[in-house]
Amino acid sequence: MGEVLVARRQQAGHGEDTPAGSTRPVQMSWSEAYATARGAAEPLPAGLTPVVAATGLVLAAAVRCERPVPAFDNAAMDGYVIAGDGPWTLRGRILAGQSAGGAGLAPGTALEIATGAPLPAGAGAVLPYEDCRVVDGLVIGSVGTRRHIRRTGDALAPGVLIAPAGRTVTATVAAAALQAGVEHVLAYRAPAVTMLVTGDEVITDGTPGPGQVRDVFTGLVTAVTARAGGSFAGSRRVPDDPAALAVALESSATEVVVVSGSSSAGAADHLHDLLTGARATWLVRGVACRPGHPQALAVLPDGRFVVSLPGNPYAGLVAALTLLEPLLGALAGRPATPLPTVTVTGRATLMPGGVRIVPVGPSGELAAAGPVGLHAAAAAGTLAVLPDDWADGAPAIGLTVP
Repeated sequence: MGEVLVARRQQAGHGEDTPAGSTRPVQMSWSEAYATARGAAEPLPAGLTPVVAATGLVLAAAVRCERPVPAFDNAAMDGYVIAGDGPWTLRGRILAGQSAGGAGLAPGTALEIATGAPLPAGAGAVLPYEDCRVVDGLVIGSVGTRRHIRRTGDALAPGVLIAPAGRTVTATVAAAALQAGVEHVLAYRAPAVTMLVTGDEVITDGTPGPGQVRDVFTGLVTAVTARAGGSFAGSRRVPDDPAALAVALESSATEVVVVSGSSSAGAADHLHDLLTGARATWLVRGVACRPGHPQALAVLPDGRFVVSLPGNPYAGLVAALTLLEPLLGALAGRPATPLPTVTVTGRATLMPGGVRIVPVGPSGELAAAGPVGLHAAAAAGTLAVLPDDWADGAPAIGLTVP
């Protein structure tokens, strides 16, 4: 199938957003690019998923209690369960997980009981060990204001909401659902992502030799995918060859294919021509931001999305946060939420007609960032999106680095 993409590439021109007579696509504003990626997709189909496997997925329907919590009357303290007036004759012991028996507890009798153990019929209260004593087989003490009994449904009754539709299933949500008798939830499927790392100079392990660099994109894309609710299906290195890239694109069966490098107009940059030749629809083709302006988003005729990340590591990180993360969030069914803002202080070289994206520290102070290194972004933890009219001390959109 790769030869089809190559043949189409030789016949095709540039995308719709390229002015006549120009080889340079029109750049979209950063905010429009982010919104376009977020609005490009509907959630993937939902299906019944075992609760234990649903962590990280988004609920397509509300989860409600199916079994009362607690499901049976039980002791809230270690001690003695009693019936009637005391002192009480000690008749035995009930531990958690054991049956309380069907005979019930006669007035004037007691059973030693563990926290969480089921209460026998007729139980009136649980006397904690510290509030009573046992003398010659008799439990001696008095019932206080608290009975230390958890009745069926005290915490949660059937039908009560546990988590609404649109909520991401966390470990605690999953545990609460299981506690309430829920075995399956209706959740959106996680979008799968394939990573294609292009570049003859890129190696995936070992120490780079002369002219070589290590692949840094696989780890970044894996983390962004997980944070956005996606599933990372794997990474492949692709040489700087249009036929090889065409084969890699067509054989990637995931909902999203991320390509690092091959994004500009150099001799080794083949992605744009291949996508245009394959009749992909360009949603974003260049963004008015520094760094990261060559980033792009396209959708193939079969519905797969292709996210193009610049080969520059810092620019690629910016593109992943601008296009990949919001796209995956939409596919995963996560509700759109406003991006946070941070008050930024310092001096920056702004981009006329666009935005400058720079690392900022915990207090909003600008950090120096080189054109390639990721160390400043790693140390800062946040990237600020500075418009061309930004001034020292003004707020800006903040992007959290993975």
